[in-house]
Amino acid sequence: MENSTFKAMIVTENADKTFSREIGEKRISDLPEGDVVIKVEYSSLNYKDALSATGNKGVSRNYPHTPGIDAAGTVAESNCDRFTVGEEVLITGYDLGMNTSGGYQEYIRVPENWVVKLPENLSLREAMIYGTAGFTAALSCYKMIGNGVTPGDGPVLVTGATGGVGSIALSILVKAGYEVVAVNGIVDETDYLLKLGAKEVISIEEADDQSGRPLLRPRWAGAIDTVAGNILSTAIKTTKYGGSVTCCGNVGSAELSSSIYPFIINGVSLLGIDSVNCPVDTRMAVWNRIASDWKLDHLEAITTELDGLEALDERISLILQGKNRGRAIVKIG
Repeated sequence: MENSTFKAMIVTENADKTFSREIGEKRISDLPEGDVVIKVEYSSLNYKDALSATGNKGVSRNYPHTPGIDAAGTVAESNCDRFTVGEEVLITGYDLGMNTSGGYQEYIRVPENWVVKLPENLSLREAMIYGTAGFTAALSCYKMIGNGVTPGDGPVLVTGATGGVGSIALSILVKAGYEVVAVNGIVDETDYLLKLGAKEVISIEEADDQSGRPLLRPRWAGAIDTVAGNILSTAIKTTKYGGSVTCCGNVGSAELSSSIYPFIINGVSLLGIDSVNCPVDTRMAVWNRIASDWKLDHLEAITTELDGLEALDERISLILQGKNRGRAIVKIG
């Protein structure tokens, strides 16, 4: 099998320090060492993928490189007891697509502890509609709910609600019985967010307080933040007593400016969400929720399917401009 060839996206650093990408050909022998070879059926597009595909060395240090932090497919070769040839599996997180050759190719080879058996009641395609974004959204909900925020406590804010993480978090919370207030994006997507079940949609300006005050009128029982920066700061100082705010992204800024008053006066909890190295027991618990009581009825409404690796270019540009809506998956096979 080592000499078998297959299609892959290859991102190359040029002599002038610019980056280019093409759909080229690789061999199984080009793949890194690992326990399991997987024939990839679907991958997905996340913000990290777009950064890696354009040469961001904060995500991927070494080039040539194949991005793709998500992959779902069937086991083609296994050197371990946990997985057998033909078994359906998925991978999100760890180092896949960052500094390890990723899911934008027809085959990957990875360590066995990165691989998750596809949960019952979930197809490979559905697993990639969720992907890292959906897993991160579900993990955010799991942590916020586990920290005591209930539907009866009041509305929950979701920032970046038109993006992949935000739209799935919004949908999961609505299905779980929460009243959700969604923050609109750069492009007006009010109708889309209301169709997903948001009770109310507010503008970025309303979610981005510029007063400099350490505390504001409490509005939210909790918040799922996907953008960080001052919008996260605003969510923290507008969360009610005992509420919880999750943080999983930094598209707005990697900096957080906040006084300690929301934490020591209102008892607000700030919960960090790490979907990359999440422990396997938590990972499986969240995936099982995704495949059961949190499984969404309107996955197609938030999904754009790209046919083949060649179709990724335009969508990568959109996600970097902050104009992406919902989830984009790519059919590899």
